[in-house]
Amino acid sequence: MKPAVKSLCFLFIITFLFINIHQGNTLFILDKNPAKQSSQKNTDSIKLKPLDEYFSNKKLGSFVENGKTTFRIFTPSSVRVQLVVFNNVDDNLGEVHDLVKDEDGVWEVELSSDLSNKFYGYKFLQANDDLELSQKPLCIDPYSRAVASFTTYNNPRKSIVYSESYDWQGDTWIKRDWRDLIIYEMHVRDMTAHKSSGAKKPGTYNGLTEKEIPGGINYIKNLGVNTVELLPAMEFGNCEIPYRDSLDGKFNTWNPYERNHWGYMTSAFFAPSSYYAMDWDELKWNEWMGADARQVNDFKDMVKAFHKEGIAVMMDVVYNHLSEYEFGNLKQIDKDYYFRLDENGNYVAESYCGNDIKTERPMMRKMIVESILFWMKEYHVDGFRFDLGKLIDWETIEEIIREARKVNPNVIIVCEPWGGGYDPQGFSLREWGSWNDQIRNGIKGENPKNGLGWIFGKWYGNNSIDRVKSYVHGTLINFEHGLFQKKEHSVNYLAAHDGYTLGDFIRIASKEVDETKTIKNINAHVKLTEKQKKYHKLGAMFLFTSQGITMIHSGQEFARSKVVPFDVAAADKNKGKIDHNSYDKDNETNYINYEHAEINSDLLNYYKGLIEFRKTFEGFRRAEIKDISFFEVADNEFAFGYQLNYKNDTFAVLFNASPVRKQNFILLKGKWSVLIDENSAGAESIRTLTGTVALDKTTGMVLKLINSPNAKGLKL
Repeated sequence: MKPAVKSLCFLFIITFLFINIHQGNTLFILDKNPAKQSSQKNTDSIKLKPLDEYFSNKKLGSFVENGKTTFRIFTPSSVRVQLVVFNNVDDNLGEVHDLVKDEDGVWEVELSSDLSNKFYGYKFLQANDDLELSQKPLCIDPYSRAVASFTTYNNPRKSIVYSESYDWQGDTWIKRDWRDLIIYEMHVRDMTAHKSSGAKKPGTYNGLTEKEIPGGINYIKNLGVNTVELLPAMEFGNCEIPYRDSLDGKFNTWNPYERNHWGYMTSAFFAPSSYYAMDWDELKWNEWMGADARQVNDFKDMVKAFHKEGIAVMMDVVYNHLSEYEFGNLKQIDKDYYFRLDENGNYVAESYCGNDIKTERPMMRKMIVESILFWMKEYHVDGFRFDLGKLIDWETIEEIIREARKVNPNVIIVCEPWGGGYDPQGFSLREWGSWNDQIRNGIKGENPKNGLGWIFGKWYGNNSIDRVKSYVHGTLINFEHGLFQKKEHSVNYLAAHDGYTLGDFIRIASKEVDETKTIKNINAHVKLTEKQKKYHKLGAMFLFTSQGITMIHSGQEFARSKVVPFDVAAADKNKGKIDHNSYDKDNETNYINYEHAEINSDLLNYYKGLIEFRKTFEGFRRAEIKDISFFEVADNEFAFGYQLNYKNDTFAVLFNASPVRKQNFILLKGKWSVLIDENSAGAESIRTLTGTVALDKTTGMVLKLINSPNAKGLKL
């Protein structure tokens, strides 16, 4: 062939590749993989089955064995699948390999080299697709152990072939009875992002475990809690649609920050979030994060550090939906298989997040269960809180706890018992714990304006003094409106990440703070009044003396307030005001300010004392119904008291939530040590009393009888 003809042919080939294989910013080089020659023939020869009948026990994901790298992915609806491997995260050119499909819907290719730390993704073609394979988005592997993300609103990603080992130095799970749990719900970044934390690497896994600083693990250890529950820390969609812009007809009118901070948009169920491994003061746009996969070891280092302090680690996990605005995930891999769809093929959205995952599909169930076991085995995670648990089918619910207990019999499994329904009893029957919204709403109320609860001298909904007494026992099914088979299935809490902080709830409910007004002096706003402090202490005392699992939200111990800073760049209409839904704010609205903890150190010390008290006296974690005796109180519907006899200890627990009158209690004959009153709390005696106790309005007291194992009862 003449040189001129060769040049023309070469130019034609290059032009063809650019026109036919170009997709977005990525160009793919075709590979001579033999699998490509046979993939179409292989697929055509496989008999299709109903989607619910597909199942495979094959190991999925990417893994290196004997110097070779295997890639497997499940997608029964696809008719062609391509793997694209990149040397560098920002490469536009990749090496393409066609995968071969087996009769169970698993696509596979084995490459003859160790591709550890290489980047990869997939392209999928379904029957009746209007687009060519080259026009399809690059999708991550659902089983990715590490993911690199590019920070734009559609969250493009590349999976990483990860196969490094880790030295756990003998670490294992913390095996703790559920009744002993004192859970601290927290956000990894928020715990050290504020300058007052003193962290050298603020907002990161590493920063959280730095020693000798005011914030992070030192603060948590000094508080005394024995379990931390991390808001979602799997890889998630950080970015949302540009403000006032649209995607698929959806206009972003709700999020001027254009980002998701809390993490409830999981994208990779086996990969830790790179968001918490970056040494950034704030998230930057149009950059890659997580490409060095350091998030894997950083997460493990964090777990190991907590375990050394005797603190268990739970993860808040989201298996009910993916991000509405993300491309390159299960929606493009196999929408028909992985999602609940209506008769028109549209996503069902009972999660209110645009797309509910079809957990009842066998291979989706397998992915969820394997994800849980992976975090237990690979990351030594001690437990899980499931977001919108009722959106997960019962068979999957049962398999999760059955398989998890084979690995760690003490694994903590709790959930929100709502989302597509409400059934705490159903979860309890399956040995799951649930967030107890009854105690939350009954004790502090549902909203701070017209839905106040017992601590304010009000009854929310169908609550009454008898309902409050049932909460003392753990909201057991033995009582009217009870929910749980066992008290340790009740996660007792007054506030969580959703809604107002308890501090802001009480500020507004006390009518001493107007949420519509701008707050000009944040420190003066944060400082509790005596009235607010009484509500806090009464609610906290009830929480820590009730049977069941105890949970507090980070900052609850010092009446944390979420106020939007004035200097945020976003067009936030609530600048300078209280925020009750701060999911979108990577700023001081969410960051834990340890200076505020010092401002309200009196309340902080009260919580420390309550935690010490609960850990010291087993009866407040182990007492049965027969061990607790209530006594009637005349003419005060908001006051009650009970005697708790456990082993050789006798306690008197007294409450008066009336906002208008004091309450007298006549103690059983003998000398009593006051352990908790309206000012202090702890395991040591504050003072001793005999005879009559006069409780002021909105206060409580816990007393321990001294040297009298034969005590029979209280007189009121």
